[in-house]
Amino acid sequence: MRSLTLALAAAAFCAFSATAQADCRRVAAVGEAVTHDIAYLFSTHGLANVIYGQGRVGKGPVRTKCEEGSSMTTCHSSQMACRVSTPKPCIGAWLCF
Repeated sequence: MRSLTLALAAAAFCAFSATAQADCRRVAAVGEAVTHDIAYLFSTHGLANVIYGQGRVGKGPVRTKCEEGSSMTTCHSSQMACRVSTPKPCIGAWLCF
């Protein structure tokens, strides 16, 4: 009887873990500006605000890749994020309540 209880507990734990991991996804943001530093700032901080606005928390490293154009620099940032709460009301990527 004890082994049956342990088996059921293990199955429930595995099902819970699969459900918790199923709501993780890669979130991305883009920043564009005249200088590399400002574009990098826009993409990384915009990513953090988008993740927060979706009710998620970032997991793992933030990956950022920047491309220099003729007059503008564009940076793309992405990170894995998992849902931890309900989404927040946001206006764009910079203003979340």
